[in-house]
Amino acid sequence: MAFGNSSFVTEFILLGLTDKPDLQLPLFCLFLVMYMVTVLGNLGLVTLIGLNSHLHTPMYFFLFNLSFIDICYSSVFTPKMLMNFLSRKNIISYMGCLTQFFFFSFFGISECYVLTSMAYDRYVAICNPLLYNAAMSPKVCASLMLGSYLMAFSGSMAHTGCLLRLSFCDANTINHYLCDILPVLQLSCTSTHVNELVVFIVVGINIIVPCLTIFVSYGFILSSILHISSTEGRSKAFSTCSSHIIAVSLFFGSGAFMYLQPSSAQSMDEGKISSVFYTNVVPMMNPLIYSLRNKDVKLALRKTLSRRKF
Repeated sequence: MAFGNSSFVTEFILLGLTDKPDLQLPLFCLFLVMYMVTVLGNLGLVTLIGLNSHLHTPMYFFLFNLSFIDICYSSVFTPKMLMNFLSRKNIISYMGCLTQFFFFSFFGISECYVLTSMAYDRYVAICNPLLYNAAMSPKVCASLMLGSYLMAFSGSMAHTGCLLRLSFCDANTINHYLCDILPVLQLSCTSTHVNELVVFIVVGINIIVPCLTIFVSYGFILSSILHISSTEGRSKAFSTCSSHIIAVSLFFGSGAFMYLQPSSAQSMDEGKISSVFYTNVVPMMNPLIYSLRNKDVKLALRKTLSRRKF
């Protein structure tokens, strides 16, 4: 029975991360723990920032949005991924697959631009501290976030719209644990040249533009840090920047490895491993990176806990 006018496939089968039965339960436990840490860590950070007025600054405004995005991003595919570890046949409907991909793409692109906004925030704070309040006003911060979500929406619509034009005749087994665009393209029985061009352009823009902005920002930041006479001041600035650079490198590096290369069966297998970093590891690490070494967050946590005692 055909789905609409363009596809004979009404459901897809997800191969998952591995086809080895002995690894299914250990991987289920591992990714369940990672998902719980991700949700609790990011939800805790969102709650702390919301409850403590001294954290209502541009830096924590972006961190609030980053944590919110990470919760949504992980929740788009992880519950289904966990169910698939325990199921014999991992089925997802055609519309379910497209919906999962749309939100996966939306929150992934949003994260790219929130990380970029955070780099710009650090640039202004370190290089132009006297202009910080004006340059990072609430209106500017809201505009940066609105721009991030608009870029994410346009990129997701471009990808999803191009997927809707494809036909899927017989093959319906996706070599992945989620409905990502490259493994789905491999199943199409019509030409995917337009889709691959859109992937290259959209992903290229959403990786290259943020990366260039981040690199330029950190170039100016590094120059400013080297002119700081105080050793303690240089150490504090380097510490703040190093955390962000680690998160950016892991997210953008694994994303570029997955998408900016020709698609093949071997690259898909490598891509599944790479995608674990930007789909599972980075959202879990972000609250740890930005909170464990942050005195303001620790102080906010102590204040919140002391209030709850009374």
